[in-house]
Amino acid sequence: MPESITPWWQPHVHADRRPLLLARNRIVAAIRGWFAARDFVEVDCGAMQVSPGNEAHLHGVGTELVGPDGVAARRWLHTSPEFACKKLLAAGERRIFNLSHVFRNRERGALHAPEFTMLEWYRVEETWNAVMDDCASFMELAAEVAGVRILRWRGREADPFLTPERVTLAEAFETLAGIDLLATLAPDGTPDRDALAGAAKAAGIKVADDDTWSDVFSRVLVERIEHRLGEGRATLLCEYPAVEAALARRCAHDSRVSERFELYACGVELANGFGELTDPVEQRRRFQAEMDEKQRVYGERYPIDEDFLAALASMPQASGVALGLDRLVMLATGAQRIDQVIWTPMG
Repeated sequence: MPESITPWWQPHVHADRRPLLLARNRIVAAIRGWFAARDFVEVDCGAMQVSPGNEAHLHGVGTELVGPDGVAARRWLHTSPEFACKKLLAAGERRIFNLSHVFRNRERGALHAPEFTMLEWYRVEETWNAVMDDCASFMELAAEVAGVRILRWRGREADPFLTPERVTLAEAFETLAGIDLLATLAPDGTPDRDALAGAAKAAGIKVADDDTWSDVFSRVLVERIEHRLGEGRATLLCEYPAVEAALARRCAHDSRVSERFELYACGVELANGFGELTDPVEQRRRFQAEMDEKQRVYGERYPIDEDFLAALASMPQASGVALGLDRLVMLATGAQRIDQVIWTPMG
């Protein structure tokens, strides 16, 4: 039987994976120690929620909760502990982190698993620069614990001990795709679909007649930019267009873009972070727009967590990050597939 379909619990398969899994344990222990040394509180967010999240292209795993009276209610396994963490910030917590299993449908591959581990953390009244620095620290820490000097994946390398480069989306689009991204956004951030589509076509990127601005944006990002990030050193890709950052506040210097960043190493996205939006009215508007897009593309929509919006009204200013722990372990150990670093991967 080919190894690709040999059960992970076969002794010879487990023996090959075990050194990677033990390295994972050491990295997790070091991360917990790092947080403890900085007065972070570890929280344990429940996985079953009213909503799995309200981003158009994130797909939740649904379940049914039956009460003592036999009445069933639709619930979802979280795609991220974000809503629960922010409720804890509204409750008064200041520095928190959560290591939890999260669940996403329509995701499976070398870098994707339907159930994986997310490390999420928040700093109240601290800027997004602080959590970007945290990301760099975790890459260093993972490499130190794994005993490597270089992160590697599929022929690409990144030195985790070098300060990550910071590149705005506008700079990346101009340099790597030859597109003036900001020229396709109105002063208030409203996207101009035809302007971006025309620029993409001129750059040799295929555009369908029914593609939205976001569709074209994503295609440029995937085809021309993402795989070229994090070469030699990690990259912090910053200042996403506001239309592509439903949970982030807008940048003070330019309302077209937001305080959203992603961390890349070896062409692999490791983390997604924000200066957090705390306006419940604006957040509702963005969620509704995301769900309208989900309905258009996939024919479904998820409920909005009204309790989350209520908590958001009293949540202090904060910055937060979600980091894919399994991917970080992959790059630190040289694993080629995410299932190699998950103790009991889903078949």
